Amino acid sequence: MRRRREGGPVSRDSVVIVDAVRSPIGRGRLSRGDRPGGSLSSLHPVDLLAQVLVGLVGRTGVDPSIVDDVLIGCVSQASEQAFTPARLAWLAAGMPDHVPGVTIDRRCGSGQQAVEFAAHGILAGAYDVVIAGGVESMSRVPMGSARLGADVFGEGVQTRYAPGLIGQGVAAELVAQRYGITRRDMDDYAVRSHARAKSASSVMAGEIVSVIVPDGDGPRRKVTEDEVIRPETTADSLSRLKPAFADDPAAERYPDLEWGVTAGNSSQISDGAAVLLLMSEQKAEHLGLRPRARILSTAVVGSDPLLMLTGPIPATEKALARAGLALADIDHVEVNEAFASVPLAWQRHFKADGDRVNPSGGAIALGHPLGASGARLLTTMLGALEASGGRYGLQTMCENGGMANALVIERL
Repeated sequence: MRRRREGGPVSRDSVVIVDAVRSPIGRGRLSRGDRPGGSLSSLHPVDLLAQVLVGLVGRTGVDPSIVDDVLIGCVSQASEQAFTPARLAWLAAGMPDHVPGVTIDRRCGSGQQAVEFAAHGILAGAYDVVIAGGVESMSRVPMGSARLGADVFGEGVQTRYAPGLIGQGVAAELVAQRYGITRRDMDDYAVRSHARAKSASSVMAGEIVSVIVPDGDGPRRKVTEDEVIRPETTADSLSRLKPAFADDPAAERYPDLEWGVTAGNSSQISDGAAVLLLMSEQKAEHLGLRPRARILSTAVVGSDPLLMLTGPIPATEKALARAGLALADIDHVEVNEAFASVPLAWQRHFKADGDRVNPSGGAIALGHPLGASGARLLTTMLGALEASGGRYGLQTMCENGGMANALVIERL
């Protein structure tokens, strides 16, 4: 990603990714009665993010005092995530207190947007060294809790899109209908996601930093592996699940929908954090650090807020055009698996090679800790490019309200 003057030379070095790490992904649920909680659910989200920050700084050996800012995506900024987790986690990690932090919300793309804002700041000369990523504990801060039961839309939006905006699950059904995606297509895709995640687990182990969590009154536990991959998943077992988003008002509004989106072919509620160290290429050279990748382009778009999950299509086109590349040049694609219909629609639109799309599995198998997912996808894509020898990677995410981010990286 380069900033150029009209007709002039490159005015600032490229933005590079020095390293990227993430926590294991834990199942998003608290302990209730005899039912155990997820592997990370006993850990405060600030302390979860703090441990991942310690892991990143420790792996790179970078002096934390030279970090200009910490940018962290987080969607549900309420309760334990209400007081700028970026800043608090940096302090909890024992890092220098002169380094500031900010928390960013672009819905599911929050972690990716944090990385993109970091890159933009470096290009503008506002930053030399930035840590960016995301965190979300969906166990401890449930999705939607920040609304406090209030109307978040207001009269103008409700009137414009009367009888009102819809939930993402219903939007996933509309996307499936538009692109001719069947329930079996989505279930088969979900099975592949779990199988691919299991197959890639040895490679992904290199991107995970272990996390220490409280364990009731007993000793603290070390969590080292993703909890949510289910390689035993079959299309037959998924076919027995009921549609998750069909209700009377939605059925009345959209009477032609076949209702095939289920908990099994949708992303998993989960807990996790991921962070990346970014800087200018010149700064990395000065510090003697070997970058892993270069950011070639970023893009963000708005899309129809009713058919809100198709934004990755124009975002992809915009990011590729800015990078000066065609989709055929891309070796690895990450399309966030919010619902199976999202990557399937993206593939059908671009007539893309399915083997290159989410080859390490995605959020259906690995979980979708909302604010962390954008950074998690980028971390996984980087490791997969290195393992395969690929050069270019593309990542794109749909977002509630009809938005999407995309970026293109080059492995170095």
